[in-house]
Amino acid sequence: MSRFLLRFSCILNKGATSTTKSVLTRRGAVFVRPIHTHPGLLSLTRYDETTDWQKKLTPEQYVVTREKGTEVPFSGIYLNHNEDGMYHCVCCDSPLFSSESKYESGTGWPSFSQAHGTWERDESHASIVRRPDNSLGNTGTEVLCKHCDGHLGHVFDDGPDPTGDRFCINSVALNFKPRAK
Repeated sequence: MSRFLLRFSCILNKGATSTTKSVLTRRGAVFVRPIHTHPGLLSLTRYDETTDWQKKLTPEQYVVTREKGTEVPFSGIYLNHNEDGMYHCVCCDSPLFSSESKYESGTGWPSFSQAHGTWERDESHASIVRRPDNSLGNTGTEVLCKHCDGHLGHVFDDGPDPTGDRFCINSVALNFKPRAK
């Protein structure tokens, strides 16, 4: 039976790329198809992949945004910041959170109820991405910048109405721009 599967896979793969391989095991043929590595295929993110983040960012910004670190609670410059404006990504300057969604959660990090560009529960136009995170020993949700993959913080489901979200974001991952008067 496994020989039949191997022969059948060879017939099917005639038009496929030469990098597609079939491996014969005791249970039958297993197809191995690597990710396409065409030299013209770029990252889904918009930043230049040759960016030297260690030169562009301070050491603390680099550890938090590129190595998924966390700043010390109650130490961030935007924790008690109440000016009207927009919080941007420190790496790529994408708008992330409006000051209108900021609130005091008492957790030690700036907290926001929703990301900028969110419409009801739809975050498709927001500049953030949620990703499962099990690094702290329990299941959580990491928040990344959609444009440069910079680590921003985490989101929890114990926030205020109407969204119920609490985005705990590291101050060092943000750059504030005041609203023009």
